[in-house]
Amino acid sequence: MHGHTVEFFFSPGSRYCYLAGSQLPRISSRTGCRFEWHPVRGTEIRLLRGRDPFQGEPVSGQYDWTYRRRDAEMWARYYGIPFREPPSHDFDLLARAAAAAKRLGAAEPYGWALCNSVYGSEAWPLDRQHCTQLAEKVGLARSLFDRALDDPATGDLLTRNARDAHDHGAFGVPTFFFGGVMYWGNDRLVLLEHALKGE
Repeated sequence: MHGHTVEFFFSPGSRYCYLAGSQLPRISSRTGCRFEWHPVRGTEIRLLRGRDPFQGEPVSGQYDWTYRRRDAEMWARYYGIPFREPPSHDFDLLARAAAAAKRLGAAEPYGWALCNSVYGSEAWPLDRQHCTQLAEKVGLARSLFDRALDDPATGDLLTRNARDAHDHGAFGVPTFFFGGVMYWGNDRLVLLEHALKGE
């Protein structure tokens, strides 16, 4: 069971990516696996699929914002982690920041720090300055991060990741791939861990 790699497609603007991300160190310690973090724009995956359930009236109860907020709050209590709905956030900026960190070799520490800033802290505003400060906290040079954040190649990486995830069957985030099987959603982590243990 040791040494397995799990592909993790995430968006730092997703409450469920924050919830799932909080549990990955525990799963790694129990199974010996390694999670490879791949930032995406969740909207790009949904557009590639041809429809976005977040646009217009909710297509089912699970997409109702009141339900999603209550559900996320219950999961956070279960995990024993803080949770807040941020006043607002620039989804594209957050995704580009995560992709910039990925290009600089800090996808996991920065990705988690950013998810935690959005949903697990009182940080505000979630602007470029905040993204850059987080980069410095995880050991990235400000100048390199700023340059990567503005580089068109960073946006290209997000698009490639979305296409890669979609080509393998993904339709949203968080999505995990292990052993040729897709696991979608924070609530599928128990099934992923079960698979990692070979049970």
